[in-house]
Amino acid sequence: MSSPTEPMPDNPQDAYRKGWASASRWGAADRMNELETLMWRSERHPRQSSTITMLMLLDRAPDWARLRAALDWGSRLVPLMRKRVVEPVLPVGPPAWAPDPTFNLDYHLRRVHLPAPGGHAELLALTQAAALAPFDRVRPLWEATLVEGLADDRAAYILKLHHSLTDGRGVIQILSLLQSPTRAHTPKGPMPELPEAQGQSDRVGLALDEVGDRLRSAPAYATRLASAELRALARPAESVVSALRYVGSMRRTLIPSAGGSPLLRDRAGTDWRFGTFECDFVDLRAAAKAAAGSVNDAYVAVLLGGLRRYHENFGVKLDAMPMAMPVSVRKEDDPMGGNKFAGTMFSAPIGIVDPAERIAAVRGTVLALRVEPAVDSFSFVGPALNLLPSEVGARVLRAGAAADVSASNVPGVSRPTYLAGALVERVYGFGPLPGVAVMATMNTTAGQACFGLNCDGRAVKDVPLLMECMRDGLAEVLALGAAKPTDAAATKPRAKRTTKSAAKRATRKTTSKRPPTTGE
Repeated sequence: MSSPTEPMPDNPQDAYRKGWASASRWGAADRMNELETLMWRSERHPRQSSTITMLMLLDRAPDWARLRAALDWGSRLVPLMRKRVVEPVLPVGPPAWAPDPTFNLDYHLRRVHLPAPGGHAELLALTQAAALAPFDRVRPLWEATLVEGLADDRAAYILKLHHSLTDGRGVIQILSLLQSPTRAHTPKGPMPELPEAQGQSDRVGLALDEVGDRLRSAPAYATRLASAELRALARPAESVVSALRYVGSMRRTLIPSAGGSPLLRDRAGTDWRFGTFECDFVDLRAAAKAAAGSVNDAYVAVLLGGLRRYHENFGVKLDAMPMAMPVSVRKEDDPMGGNKFAGTMFSAPIGIVDPAERIAAVRGTVLALRVEPAVDSFSFVGPALNLLPSEVGARVLRAGAAADVSASNVPGVSRPTYLAGALVERVYGFGPLPGVAVMATMNTTAGQACFGLNCDGRAVKDVPLLMECMRDGLAEVLALGAAKPTDAAATKPRAKRTTKSAAKRATRKTTSKRPPTTGE
């Protein structure tokens, strides 16, 4: 869940420069945070993967020399892109990011030709194979592939990153750094200096440093603990009530009341099947507005409508389905990149046939989730889990398998962008399968809402049928915004309000001073 993308200022280059400055602060990190550490050490690829994959469709093949130069520049701007993970001898704290002394850009950037007939099915098959290939865990955790040979001389760009580098919103921000506001070359300033080693490659030293940090923080931690105990002794009743409320909040955010679907119960997690569909973003926004909901509410309603149809094809009727959804915990002044999200689960109203009622039901549930005290409970348990054997953390993260479907909404850049001279027409995101049957991601780019689904090939017996049902679910939601007034009297004021609203949007576009991308 996230806020809509902010439009870029009149001079897009100013916004890009601000984004570059923010990116350099993110890329200077020398340690993983607790959430990133948990994802890194708990990974069991592909069954419990942390691989994020983005697929960009381009109107032509980009200039190879320009693309390579942009990646060279970008990997210097964001030093994390040239750093590898270094574990301490004793895993008493988070791993370090250390410059890779053997970094080779040509290993991370590949160029392939799509097999005939060069259609979308062949492209998705290639993207699936790239996503399922494990990372070399002693190198920087990203790979990019330019795909040529698509029909009508088009091309594609696949970017694959490990979740410990960043979340979905950070991936979009990385992509925006490499793009230009025009087809012509955009000067990006002087070449940034290469990251320098900061003594983090000594694994024994890492462990000793972390032990020292823990010892130095022990007095302050003991003071806070003693203070909390004194408050509990002074007001025992209030402390018990607060604890019970927090436990109840954890139950509501992490344990859905709905049972799982019998159709999606058998999961392997090793066979990923990708699917895509899309629509004009203005149409999805109009549908959401017509039902008094947000774009995210309409997006979830689309998924539920498609899943309901899929189950009906097999004679299965469900009233509710367990769904997982990341909630952004970013602040307005947070730098680019990183991982700043919390996971929630809830019972999704799949059985509501009317799309407007479904959007309303989703909106009520989502608004309630956002104010739950335990919505970011992993920030409390993460440090403790990272002190235990990695299998403990892996089992805790597998709690997400209680959900049948997971849905992520990642806003992108709001106006046209170019990658080394090629227009970016679509951007699809494919998240890993955290034990669920379907992982869905919506990305909004240059007026298009692009939906990418990663399906467990064992749980979803008929992926083409599911995609057909999803398109039908999208059509019924979009129909809410396509309804026209029947009389002239109603039409006139409606047109007037639309014109006024458009004027306000145009004003916002010319006055906004925010960076080019937002999202989760």
